[in-house]
Formats: sequence, structure tokens, C-alpha cells
Amino acid sequence: MKIDGRLIKKIDFTLIVVIALICVIGVLMIGSATHNYVGGSQGFIKTQISSIILGIIAIIFIMFFDYNTFARFYIPIYILCNGLLLAVLIFGKGKETWGANRWLRIAGFQFQPADFVKIGIIICLAKIIVDNKDTIHQVSTILKIGAFVAVPMVMILIQPDLGTTMAFAFFSFGMLFVAGLRYKHILISGLLGIISLPFIWMGLEDYQRTRILVFMNPEMDPMGSGYHILQSKLAVGSGMIFGKGLFKGSQTQYGFLPERHNDFIFSVIAEELGFIGVAVLILLYAIMLFRCIAIAREAKDDFGAYLVIGNTFMLAFHIFANIAMTIGLMPVTGKPLPLVSYGGTFMLANMMAIGLILNVNMRRDKINF
Repeated sequence: MKIDGRLIKKIDFTLIVVIALICVIGVLMIGSATHNYVGGSQGFIKTQISSIILGIIAIIFIMFFDYNTFARFYIPIYILCNGLLLAVLIFGKGKETWGANRWLRIAGFQFQPADFVKIGIIICLAKIIVDNKDTIHQVSTILKIGAFVAVPMVMILIQPDLGTTMAFAFFSFGMLFVAGLRYKHILISGLLGIISLPFIWMGLEDYQRTRILVFMNPEMDPMGSGYHILQSKLAVGSGMIFGKGLFKGSQTQYGFLPERHNDFIFSVIAEELGFIGVAVLILLYAIMLFRCIAIAREAKDDFGAYLVIGNTFMLAFHIFANIAMTIGLMPVTGKPLPLVSYGGTFMLANMMAIGLILNVNMRRDKINF
């Protein structure tokens, strides 16, 4: 099995270079964030580089298949996704350490299925939207699509994982909006969302309510639930224009900043590289997302376009949610920063999303399958 040479020439190398630069920044900042950990940063750096290499292999593997192949197997993909989420509810691990059972452990390998399920559901949703494009404005179609997405969303919410549930809602709405959902339906959805807020509040876990209250007033519990965001904001603000320098951030190096190699890696970048470093990273993200949008617009068919749009919305949500969380614009949701934060499962899932986007771009002019 090999890729046609004509397809290789159509690979978006600009996107690949941008992705590589973001990953390099991630490895560098993880090294700084874990510099004073017991045992040093070497193990973290090796693991992150291994995750990137595994992600590159996944991208190459995905490129071998015409993306429409995934559309033909959307039902098995959907069943597999929901099966994994059901397995998490039954056999999930992690509550003792992270407060929620979101991980599965198989043969000594631990991973978070929800990260991969997002990719699978985007594939399924893109196929369903294409199949129902002519009736996308009908209430029955909207309800059918909503129910299709609601099944995995509910199981993820039960784990509980509010952040990933929000990601599902974001990319699902984005795909439907691009598909031509009418504004009246958007307004109705917004009103229903507002009306349901009290019921959502009552259904939240105590720690989730606390996160929201602390988001509104971190000082209410500065040494408890508000500690993360207060330390993060202090780190971000102290970086100023040029930062304190790599390996020189006081909040980072002295251990005041929690989860600094993962959820709060952006705070490390802001403290040690300053506004300049943050601006460079955000610029790279912007180029990445704009290239993805361009690929969606140039896709040869609707399925490819929606596939790219869904993954682009997913990546955009995680970027915005993580940065907003670290500077106090959103509650702490525990969402890592794509391609930068430490974590094998999340890195691999992001790379798979990039692989699908590159796949669509490679075949934008291909006529015969």
C-alpha cells in the first residue's frame, strides 16, 4: 500500500511546519515546567517526544486511506465510540487521583477514550449531515441529529467530564451552522439553553458548581478551589512583555503553579516567555486554524468539508478554553492545550484530527476513488 505521488505533492506543508513549531514549543515548555520535579524533566520530555512520534505515525497511517472510506463505516465507528464510553462508565479508572473515572486501562496502557471518541463522532456527524443536507432545516432532522450526538454527550457528562461535553456541543453546533442551519433555529436553541440553565445547575456535581462560583470570585477560596486560577493569573501577569526567561519563572520553578506541565502550560509560557512568547504561539494557532478553514473551503465534497470543519471547531474550542481558563475568562475545566500540553492520549487524538484534515486536502482535486 502506498500513497500516489500526485497526492504527496498536495500535502499542506505550511500546516505541517506550523504543527511542528507548536510541538517544539510544547516540548521546550514541558521541559521548563518539570525542571524542578523529582527526577527532573528528562522522563517527561521523552514521553512527550514519543507521543509526537506516535502522532506522526498516526497521521501517515490515516493518509493512506481515502477519507470517504471512513464515511462508509460510520455506523460501526459510532457503535465503537459509544461502546468505549460505556466501558468507561463500567470499568473506568481515575476517580481516586483526578476525581472522575475517565480512563481505561488495558494491558498496562491507560488512555482516555473521550479524546478519540470526539474524532469518531465528528466523522459520523459529517456523514449524517451530508445524508440529510436537503432537510437540515426541518425540525425532525435537527432532533434526529441532536439525539445522535446526545448519546455520547450524556455518557461523557456522567463520567463526569463537563469540558469534553462542552467540546462536543461546540463542534456539533459549528458543523450544523456551516451546513446552513437557519438563524431562527439558532435563536430557539439559545433560548432553550438559557431556560435549561437552572436544571443544568441542579444536575452539576458539587465540585463543578464550586468551579463556577470560584470562576466568578476566585478570592472566595484562595487556598482551596480558587488557588489554581489565582496562581495562574499571577504567573501570566508577572511575565509582562518579554517574560522572566526560560527556567526562571518563580511561579513555575518554585512549584506554586499547579498542573503546570499540563492544564496550565500556557501560564508557564506567559510567565517565562512573556507577551512576545504568547503572541508567537497564538499566531501559530491562528495560522493553523486559518489553513484548516481554507482546506475545508477547497474540499472536493461536502463530507470532506464537514470533516475538516468539525475537527477545526474541536481544536479551536480546546485552544480557546485552555487559554481562557488560565487567565480567568472561563471556569477551570481541565482541558489541555492542543499540541503543547503534556499527555499522550490528547496528543495522539489531536494528531489524528490533523491527519484527517491533511487527508481531505490531499484529495481535494481527486475525481476517481
